[in-house]
Amino acid sequence: MEDNKSASLQLDDMLTVSQFPHVRSSRTVKSIMLDVIIALIPAMIGSIYFYGINAVKLILVTVVSAVLFEFGIQRLLKKEVRIGDLSAVVTGILLAFNLPGQTPWWVAVFGAGFAIIIVKELFGGIGSNFMNPALAARAALLMSWPGIMSVYIHPDGVSGATPLAILKGAEGTLPTIQQMLIGDIGGSIGETSAILLLIGAAYLIIKKVIDWKIPVIYIVTTAIMLSLLGVDGGNLLYHILGGGLILGAFFMATDYSSTPVTPMGRIIFAVGCGLLTALIRVKGGMPEGVSYSILIMNVATPVIEKWTKPRVFGEVKKNESNR
Repeated sequence: MEDNKSASLQLDDMLTVSQFPHVRSSRTVKSIMLDVIIALIPAMIGSIYFYGINAVKLILVTVVSAVLFEFGIQRLLKKEVRIGDLSAVVTGILLAFNLPGQTPWWVAVFGAGFAIIIVKELFGGIGSNFMNPALAARAALLMSWPGIMSVYIHPDGVSGATPLAILKGAEGTLPTIQQMLIGDIGGSIGETSAILLLIGAAYLIIKKVIDWKIPVIYIVTTAIMLSLLGVDGGNLLYHILGGGLILGAFFMATDYSSTPVTPMGRIIFAVGCGLLTALIRVKGGMPEGVSYSILIMNVATPVIEKWTKPRVFGEVKKNESNR
């Protein structure tokens, strides 16, 4: 009898009764965010190397602003202050990565405030935001100051069209594939170096912070759809390496709170992002499509999860005659 009681107590210690999804992990929000920051360091170093003091200023401004806005709004709403979880730092870095190098500091501050206050905290804080805060802020800045957000400075300090804009018909000379890989091109400060972003992405996959399926399916779907829309093989690699596709696929389309949790839902989400990105780039008026594609699929996430949620074990189909 004593043995049975002891076994029962041990079983109680091992089992947790809770709603799905059932996850048992020692990982904390802070440790996950720290891993994301570490993964972003290679691209951060690259942005500083190519864009110099402008990149340093933007990263510092967005990170400090994001942390201060989070502290202020949480105090104002009398919520627990959680700036120690580092999520605001990650939002600040990702926002900076999505800004052109010449962006004024006050525009960066506005973006940080929009991301933290409007998109994140007013919807319940971390884990409750329905779309990626950094991308939502970038979209808001594009609509508010299109003249600022659409002018890109190249690493040599001269403004010019991005590779995708050149493919779209803008004046300029396409860089080499080697330049695309290392980041010696015009664009937002954190999206240009494919190699440095992939190093960070590999770190996140190895640490099991993100699931490789969403970014890989996203990129492959984009490539297939671009081919179907008539983009030739010579230009296809420019589309994959440029325009923030790698940054968006690995670092923002994998956001925990704004992407589906079901396995099939993740696949649908990734395919949808790829289809929309290709359609916007080829058929739309803008050369870029990653930000809006992810945001649209973020909004669709609740519907996707409703379609793909697993059936409850033991569920009985209603009998029409008993209604």
